[in-house]
Amino acid sequence: MIHYALPRHWMRYDFAAVAQALVDAKAAVLALRNMPTRRDWVEHLQQMELKREVAGTSRIEGADFTENELNEALKESPETLLTRSQRQAHAAAQTYRFIAQLPADRPLDRDLILDIHRRIVTGADDDHCSPGVLRGPDQNVNFGVPRHRGAEGGEECRRAFDGLCAALAGEMREHDPFVRAMALHYHFAPMHPFMDGNGRTARALEALLLQQAGLRDTCFIALSNYYYEEKNAYLQALAESRARDHDLTPFLAFGLKGLTLQVGRVLAEIKTQAQKAVFRNLMYDLFGRLKTPRKRVLAERQLEILRLLLKQDAMDIREAYDQVKGHYETLHHSTGAFVRDIFGLEELGALKLPPHAPFDVITLNLDWPAQITESGFMEKIKNMPKAKMSRLRL
Repeated sequence: MIHYALPRHWMRYDFAAVAQALVDAKAAVLALRNMPTRRDWVEHLQQMELKREVAGTSRIEGADFTENELNEALKESPETLLTRSQRQAHAAAQTYRFIAQLPADRPLDRDLILDIHRRIVTGADDDHCSPGVLRGPDQNVNFGVPRHRGAEGGEECRRAFDGLCAALAGEMREHDPFVRAMALHYHFAPMHPFMDGNGRTARALEALLLQQAGLRDTCFIALSNYYYEEKNAYLQALAESRARDHDLTPFLAFGLKGLTLQVGRVLAEIKTQAQKAVFRNLMYDLFGRLKTPRKRVLAERQLEILRLLLKQDAMDIREAYDQVKGHYETLHHSTGAFVRDIFGLEELGALKLPPHAPFDVITLNLDWPAQITESGFMEKIKNMPKAKMSRLRL
């Protein structure tokens, strides 16, 4: 059993060893903050990131729920929360929503930490854990592999917690905000000041400090999904820092790498949204230039296929037909017309098919706007060959 030892220094780490990771993380965040975007894209990404964060922070603790159960738990007022895992996910979602609306200058102090823990466990774990209450005498917790023991319940737990709160208001403020966020996360892990919900509280506090460090006005960025995807490395980084007498270096290196990756993921999603906006504008512009009645009918069918793919990027060919078959049912050879439209779009370069049969999946070509001109589009329409039916099966 590895017992908790009160840190002699709350901010001990090798700056040179984490400097490049810190520079990479700050560069990624700066790129995100300067990325032109639209409010509706950001709101969509906020919901995606919240879902990832809630799923990640819950699953790290062993929560088990289906996608539908998670979606229900994420609702502001869920109809049913059947399992403890669902209740934990719902409490986490409500906590992150609370964090998101806190004033940017709200200091993270003892009272706010206790309040965040209270929100994390209320309705989920309060049958065995007093919300917002530190562990008292004889209330001890063991965790991890190898087994670790948190601060002894009672006086040691209170002293460690108060020391961490004092460090937050004091020496931690002298360090980079990203480092400060991850240091707070780390120190919660070996201390385990509450009977339950310590990991979820630590990751929520980290998310709050990351928002206050400059991510708040761009997009919600938190790291629980990364920690879940790299769970073994996450637990190893925590254990290594603890084994080094609370040397933060291993955990900072790991966490800063994750921040860069998470921001990169959001940047990629914003880029995709921008590509789709350009694609959508171009497809309406080009297809809208087709003048004959026959070509206008053809254009509307093909636009419907592209509109469908703009929502999902790639689809099974049969599923795509099922989604748009209402536009083909009046035709004598409906599936044949659909196949011709698919190959027409491929000829135009707007979508892609696999290079070898069977052609099960159709994929939107988001680079199309940079590859086609108006004159090139019209020339392809004029000279478009008839599709070979044998290349595609429905």
